[in-house]
Amino acid sequence: GAAMGARGLWALLAALRAGWCLLPQAGYLHPDEFFQSPEVMAGDILNLQVYYPWEFLSSSPCRTVVFPLMTSGVTYWVIKSLQQLDVCSNCINSYTLLVSPRLLFTIFSFVLDYSVYRLAPLWDADPWKALVLLAGSYVTLVFYTRTFTNALEGLLFALLMVLVSSRKSDGTLAEPTSSPLIGIITTAGFFNRPTFLAFALMPLLYWAGLIVSSQKSIKTVINHFLKLVLCACFTAIVFITSDTFYFTSMGLDNLYSIKKSSLFSVIGQLNEKMIVTPFNFLSYNLNPHNLALHGSHPRVMHFTVNGIMLFGILHILAIGAGFKMLKKYIHQLIWVKSHYHGSPGLLVHSEGSPTLLLFYFVPLAFLSLFSHQEPRFLIPLILPLVLFSASQNRAVKWKHSIIIFNVLGAFLFGCLHQGGLIPCLFHLEQLMRSPESSNHPRHYTLLFAHTYMPPRSLLNIKKRDKHIEVIDMAGSEEETLCRTVEQRANNFICDDCHIFVIIPGTVRATITKCGVSFKNETLIFPHLSMEDPPQIPFLFSRNWRSQLGLYILQLDRDQ
Repeated sequence: GAAMGARGLWALLAALRAGWCLLPQAGYLHPDEFFQSPEVMAGDILNLQVYYPWEFLSSSPCRTVVFPLMTSGVTYWVIKSLQQLDVCSNCINSYTLLVSPRLLFTIFSFVLDYSVYRLAPLWDADPWKALVLLAGSYVTLVFYTRTFTNALEGLLFALLMVLVSSRKSDGTLAEPTSSPLIGIITTAGFFNRPTFLAFALMPLLYWAGLIVSSQKSIKTVINHFLKLVLCACFTAIVFITSDTFYFTSMGLDNLYSIKKSSLFSVIGQLNEKMIVTPFNFLSYNLNPHNLALHGSHPRVMHFTVNGIMLFGILHILAIGAGFKMLKKYIHQLIWVKSHYHGSPGLLVHSEGSPTLLLFYFVPLAFLSLFSHQEPRFLIPLILPLVLFSASQNRAVKWKHSIIIFNVLGAFLFGCLHQGGLIPCLFHLEQLMRSPESSNHPRHYTLLFAHTYMPPRSLLNIKKRDKHIEVIDMAGSEEETLCRTVEQRANNFICDDCHIFVIIPGTVRATITKCGVSFKNETLIFPHLSMEDPPQIPFLFSRNWRSQLGLYILQLDRDQ
């Protein structure tokens, strides 16, 4: 009965994951969820006006184009093809631009569920209870349904853990036979995010220990490692060639338009300038000055704040168990294999599963060496943490705390956090695509202030359309913001010019000091800006919605 209940609960949570993606989720977690994949592909494939981040410029290529092309690129190519085939007349709109890449990532997220189901028996955990713990986490519901490179990193980490943990039909560990796949996944993860090496370190050492201890012949051991290295090199060549083609051609549009006669010149450029994006990424991020531009944090931020923010009580339980095992097994943690003189797989069934804790804490420790520490960097660690927490029923007595924590996390990050910006872009796209605007072309100026960077692709503006201007004022000071608004207000260049200011309710009063008036106000609720948080007393007043809203203000030209 308990097993059937767990299966039903997992199915319900899986349906929630897919349904909430389609709804869609309004929360905006971080600009990278748009600007490291969908925004770039919308410009290259759909020919929309977008903002290309510096990592995708040919002058500073730091991100591989392979994964954006295989994810957002594929979904955008599908909806473009459907529209060209007249399957639907309006396949390309704000909703499909947002949801189609997210839906693909949501489908991919079930790789985590498959991995948990495969791995749980090896770590003395009930598969269905572990799956409920995974599917009920707001990290799975929110972060793994977004177009983050960190989500891909987590999926590749999960696949790597499955590959290094082979088992026989009787449940005992078997010699891994997936050396080529391990090489491919490790290299692909490195090109996706070079930090993947921190996650891959323990699985690779675990795999190496199994190979060495299970083989009598040194020739067989060398053969395994040779297969891994050869496949890793081949995968690296594929990524380097693809990136070099893309960045030397400066986008997919130019790449597609290359004529046969000029193909040899492009191949010549490949020989002259090979672009290895992970090395550029590392070169940039190993410079403390560059990291400081993105924000510097204490080295213990991941351990003391980010881990708790993402995983709550599960992170605290892992830390407590880690200290206990460190005290008991300090001499064994130097090398995983040293617990028993037999197979390192015996560690899997030892009290406390120290190997799982290594899979969790070793990447955490490596990521803590960098001064820039964001919570999303840790989302791949949900797999070993769930397996550890589900083994020996550690999480059972905390189930009420876990439920409350994940409901609050899902509501905060899936609904509230910058939650007005995406609906705002939907609203503006419909406004600019209205029949009135289509019959009489109008000029629109959209000025965003004190919001996250707006993804231009969701406005669905073709590159040839020059009558729409997007200005991102970010967190500009009051004086700079007022100066810009006043300049725009005093320089209406046509009768059909419309200027909209998009600003959170918490800084709405700033605009009133700018000496301009507005004829239309639209409040989008809810919207929580942690950079400009609401004042607590106002939340208990009549106008509490304005503190948790995003305003779209239209300037009055007849002021």
